[in-house]
Amino acid sequence: MTWTTPGTVYLTRLTVSAFIPCACVIFAVIRLSAFAGLGLPLWFVFALLGVAVPLGFSIHIAFGEAVKRHKAASMGARMIPRVQGKWPGNLDVLIGVIGKIEQRYFGQIINSWVKDLGPTLNVWFLWEDTIVTTEPNHIKTILAIDFHNYVKGEKFQGAASSVLGTGVFNSDGATWKHHRTMTRPFFNHDKISHFDIFDRHAEQAINLMKDRFRSDIAIDFQDLISRFTLDSATEFLCGHNVHTLSAGIPYPYNVRKPECVSDSTSSAEVFARAFAQAQLRIFKRNIIGKTWPFLEIFKDKTAEPMNVVNRFLEPIIGAAIEKHKQSEKMGMKDGFADEETLLDHLVRFTTVLKDETLNILIAGRDTMASALTSAIYLLATHPKVLGRLREEIMTKVGPMRRPTYDDIREMKYLRAVLNETLRVFPPVPLNVRKSINDTTWSSPDPEAKPLFVPAKTTVAYSVLLMHRRVDLWGPDAQEFDPDRFIDERLHKYLTKNPLIFLPFNAGPRICLGQQCLDSILQFAYNEMSFMLIRLLQNFTSITLAPDAQDPATHPPPEWAKEEGRQAYEKFIPRAHLTLYSKGGMWVRMEQA
Repeated sequence: MTWTTPGTVYLTRLTVSAFIPCACVIFAVIRLSAFAGLGLPLWFVFALLGVAVPLGFSIHIAFGEAVKRHKAASMGARMIPRVQGKWPGNLDVLIGVIGKIEQRYFGQIINSWVKDLGPTLNVWFLWEDTIVTTEPNHIKTILAIDFHNYVKGEKFQGAASSVLGTGVFNSDGATWKHHRTMTRPFFNHDKISHFDIFDRHAEQAINLMKDRFRSDIAIDFQDLISRFTLDSATEFLCGHNVHTLSAGIPYPYNVRKPECVSDSTSSAEVFARAFAQAQLRIFKRNIIGKTWPFLEIFKDKTAEPMNVVNRFLEPIIGAAIEKHKQSEKMGMKDGFADEETLLDHLVRFTTVLKDETLNILIAGRDTMASALTSAIYLLATHPKVLGRLREEIMTKVGPMRRPTYDDIREMKYLRAVLNETLRVFPPVPLNVRKSINDTTWSSPDPEAKPLFVPAKTTVAYSVLLMHRRVDLWGPDAQEFDPDRFIDERLHKYLTKNPLIFLPFNAGPRICLGQQCLDSILQFAYNEMSFMLIRLLQNFTSITLAPDAQDPATHPPPEWAKEEGRQAYEKFIPRAHLTLYSKGGMWVRMEQA
């Protein structure tokens, strides 16, 4: 055990802020009693100390609640409805969430609260305000209207800093602006419409798929597309292809691996697994709240996976630094060259290269892998949509030609399929901010007072749950139907309220891959579109292969009794920082 674990640091701060003030009061009482000639027995002193801490804490909580109610009343607002548990601090609710999160459908717990309390509620875990909302007006306020009043905040940063450091996704204020200023120029029209890198990796991935399908062996598309996006992202952003596709893809759980296939695991595969473990730990820390260090008393549970991540990144970053030094010696001027990567660019502007590289890899690799996995799942379960999409591809591009930027821009149904995929399964299903000042939000009930949001409060918003609200998207909101982005429903629902669709965030923090003002179609859509076109040029049908997947990762039978998508979902959605399929996404495809 080290004395600098998150738990020991938290306990030290807690002792200073809670125990020491109480001890000082008791010491004062003892001194006053001695001055008055009254002797206090030792047992009474310890008993007083034991009572003083919980009593002081209770007074602190009660006083804080009274202050918040007074502020709400002075602003003509009301308190946000709270989840009501049976134990103090909603401890029973928190334990239930942690214990059931692996068995429940993603978002089901929040939805059960929303039914009782409305789209905006306060879970109040361990006496800490944590507001959760699926209301578009409130999300619009957080991301755009009152953007400067909402930051990542020290609580999220404390939970994520051991993984994300001070990168763009874990910074605020001047630091965040500096990161954005450095990065944005790289995502220009020429860079995001250059498909050579994508095409080479797509061809390699498709050849791997064909080899397996010829032997009638299913593939885990989630694993394969994660390799594709990691190889593409590291080459596109860092100029260093990590060759995860060359390491070979996994076999189904019920298929014996050929003896000629090596059991060794590549460093890139180890990196990917470790990075996913670290992200999952961030997610769990944020669910627990500020007391998460209690569960990491003996060790920082991100330390081991991050050691793997750092060892993987060090040679890549080291090569970029050396390249920069050589460029300076040769007197090369700053500016974007055709062969310059984002990492080459960042070397000139920042010393936190590891942090920034990891943050950008999440955007360039994890979100795209999540979206493409969801797209393949939805096409496999909706063969008519797949047939119509393939027909558009054959008409616009043909069976073999490489798609161009203009091809993708003209393919309306492809764009609709991607939009609908991102609506049903947004890659980042839940996000977090922290309020700076006391403020109010409009009430979802027009007859009721506005809602009071205290200063320094954690605010979580779920784009996934907002995207599936029937009052916002119509009675078929739970269904996958790309035509909703083409027919009269587009104008009925989305045109009049565009912020009900936020797959890439909104406002000043909009996803870097989406914010390219010179481009009609952005980096994210380009990569997804390109890969889908290449896939459907080579394959005519996609079917799920549940026989290839470990039965322990199949949706449990009791899900069929629930409402909404959960009743007929064919996989278990899970999330760390991004959405993924538990156990993989095993499929078979028929070659064209």
